[in-house]
Amino acid sequence: MLHKSTIDFLKKLKKNNNRDWFGRNKKLYEDAKYDFEVFVFELIQKISGYDESISGLEPKDCLFRIYKDVRFSKDKSPYKTNLGASINPGGRKASTAGYYVHIDPSEYFLGSGLYMPMPDTLLAVRNRIASEFKAFKKIVDNKDFRRVYGKLWSGDTLKTAPKGFEKDHPALEYLKLRSFIAGHTVKEEKVLSKNYADYTAKVFKTVKPLNDFLNNAIGI
Repeated sequence: MLHKSTIDFLKKLKKNNNRDWFGRNKKLYEDAKYDFEVFVFELIQKISGYDESISGLEPKDCLFRIYKDVRFSKDKSPYKTNLGASINPGGRKASTAGYYVHIDPSEYFLGSGLYMPMPDTLLAVRNRIASEFKAFKKIVDNKDFRRVYGKLWSGDTLKTAPKGFEKDHPALEYLKLRSFIAGHTVKEEKVLSKNYADYTAKVFKTVKPLNDFLNNAIGI
């Protein structure tokens, strides 16, 4: 389970996003990071029970740094005000479909799938959706998938069919996507509950068929 002190730290950081405050409160950050690492470790063990592709991962393979790269950003605040982990084959740096945990007092989010893949990966996924649309549609129209995730996140989509695909293809609404993300938001009370790791693992189990489809498309 995650502790309230971790959420409290993120709330304080959002109000004091500067190096002086962070330096004086480094212990609060270290405690929050450790709390999140323990949670991610527990989650990896639970997911490994039904998805062997992430077996053997460690939290350090999955956690994102709290320090921001502000070189090309208008917002020069030095720290992220969330904790995030990408639990997928190869860890956070791999371009594979997996499971993402986002802890932010303004939005607690569980996500799965592929976010803005490189052009060759995107083309491979589109080709498989086009050629195996019946199987893909069965996954995203599954009643449990719909209940937990609703529809795939549309995000930044093309206005027309991508090059090389028919404009009247039955899968067109999915072929226009640039990301293939299933998202599930959670309330803070659930995040702080004792069974949040169990709940998260259950939510992710529902989306495993989508991740399998996407990873098979790119040869994983």
